[in-house]
Amino acid sequence: MLPFNASGEVVALRIRQAAATLAGKTAQQLSQRLHAGGGTTLPGLVARRVAPHVLQDVVQALPQGVILVTGTNGKTTTARMVAAILRADGRRVLHNRAGANLLSGLTTTAVANTDLWGRPQADIALFETDEAHVPAAVIETQPRIVLVLNLFRDQLDRYGEVDTIARRWRAAFASLPGSSTVVLNADDPAVANLGAGLACKVVYYGLEDVSHGIGAARHTADSAFCSRCGTALDYAPNFYGHMGHWHCPNCGNTRPATDVALQHLRLAGTAASQLTIREPHGGFDLTLPLPGLYNAINATAAIATALQLPVAPVKMRDALEGFAAAFGRIERISAGAHEILMALIKNPVGASETVRMVVGTAEAAQGLHLLIAINDRIADGTDVSWLWDADWEQLGGHVAHAIVTGTRATDMAVRLKYAGVPPDHMETIADGATALDRALAELGAGDTLYLLPTYTAMLDLRAELVERGFARPFWAD
Repeated sequence: MLPFNASGEVVALRIRQAAATLAGKTAQQLSQRLHAGGGTTLPGLVARRVAPHVLQDVVQALPQGVILVTGTNGKTTTARMVAAILRADGRRVLHNRAGANLLSGLTTTAVANTDLWGRPQADIALFETDEAHVPAAVIETQPRIVLVLNLFRDQLDRYGEVDTIARRWRAAFASLPGSSTVVLNADDPAVANLGAGLACKVVYYGLEDVSHGIGAARHTADSAFCSRCGTALDYAPNFYGHMGHWHCPNCGNTRPATDVALQHLRLAGTAASQLTIREPHGGFDLTLPLPGLYNAINATAAIATALQLPVAPVKMRDALEGFAAAFGRIERISAGAHEILMALIKNPVGASETVRMVVGTAEAAQGLHLLIAINDRIADGTDVSWLWDADWEQLGGHVAHAIVTGTRATDMAVRLKYAGVPPDHMETIADGATALDRALAELGAGDTLYLLPTYTAMLDLRAELVERGFARPFWAD
C-alpha cells in the first residue's frame, strides 16, 4: 500500500513499477501457456520497456542484497549450489534458476518474485550473469558479493578476446564500495589478477591438491601470459586450460594465497567426489554427488561465497551433499532401459574436461557410446573453430560408437577423424531426433549414452526427451 502522504512523483513511480511487474508476469504466463519457451527472457524485456529501472527498484528493496555469479564455465551449476546453501540456511532466494543470464533474464526473475506493487518476496537475490553483461549488472544491482569462476575463450564472434572481458570486469569491480566482496579463483590468472587494487574486500579460493595436475599446459590454454609484463607463465602444476598454480618468472606475479581451499579431492567416476575443504575457521569433508574436477572447484567457489554471508559449514555440507545438477549439465536421464548422461559443451576447456571425465569412467575400457550435437546458432557461437582446440584426442581407443548431429555435424565428424576415432565407429545424422533414436538403439544392456551437446542442441534434444516423457521441461526443474 502506498503511504498516505506519498508525493505525486513517488505515486507515479510505484504505479509504473506495478505496471511493469504486471506486464512481466502476464508475458511469462502467456509464454509458458503457449509453449513459446519457459518465459525466462521475454517478460524481462516487456517489464524493462514499461519501467527501465524496474530491476534496480526491486533489488534495492532486498534486505540482504544481491550476489552475482559469472565466468565462462560453470555459472548455472555454481549459482544453483549457492542457492541450495542459502535455502538450507533458511533464506528466501530470488534466483534466475533456469540460467537466463542477460539483463532481460535477471529482470524476468525479479518481477516474477514480487507482488503486484513490485515488492520482492525474497531476502536475497542470486543472479547468474553473462560475462558480457557483468558491467551493466554491477551498475543496476550494486551487488553485495560478486563470484568470478573462470575466464576462457568462449564465442569469440560475440565476446572478443579474454583480456577484453577482463578489462571490462576490472573497471566494473573498481566501482564497488568497500562493503562489497569479490570472490576470485586463485588458479585462473585472468581472474586472480582482477583483485589487485580494489577498494572492496577480495577473497580467493582454489585447488591445493596438486595430485590432479597434468604437467605442462595443454593446447587449450588461452591466457597463459602474465597480465603485468606479458611473459609466459610457469605452472607447478597445471590442472586444465590455464588453471593451476601459476607464477611469472620475469616479474614475480604469482598465484595468490587461498582463503578457502579444496585441500584434498578424490574423484569417483561419474558418480561423486570426496572433498576436504579448508576455510578460515577450520575445515570439513563432504561428498559431492557430481563428477569431475571442475564441479569440485565449483563447489569450493560456492562455499567461499556462502562464507561471506556467513553460513555455517554444516548447512553448506548438507546442501551440497543433497545437490542435483542443473538441466543439461551432467544431467542423468532415464530413457527406458537405458541411462543418458547429458553434459553441455561450449568451448575448448569445457569440452576437454567433459571428455576427460567420460574417458575416466569404467565404461571407457569397453568402449563409449557417444552422441555429440554441435550447432552454430547465435546462442552457441557461430564460430566453431574451437572444436579444433578441444582435446578430443583423449577419446582415442575408447569409442565403441559415436554419432554426430546438429548444424555442424560434418565439422565434428572431421574433428573426430583427426582425433583418431575410426570412421567405421562413427555416423553422421543431420536430424537430432533420428540421431537420438539411432544412438539409443546401439546401446546394449547396462550401457550409458553420453550426450555432449552445444547449448541450442541441448535445448532441442532435451525438448525431444521431454516429448517422449523421459525428462521434465527445464523451467519446471
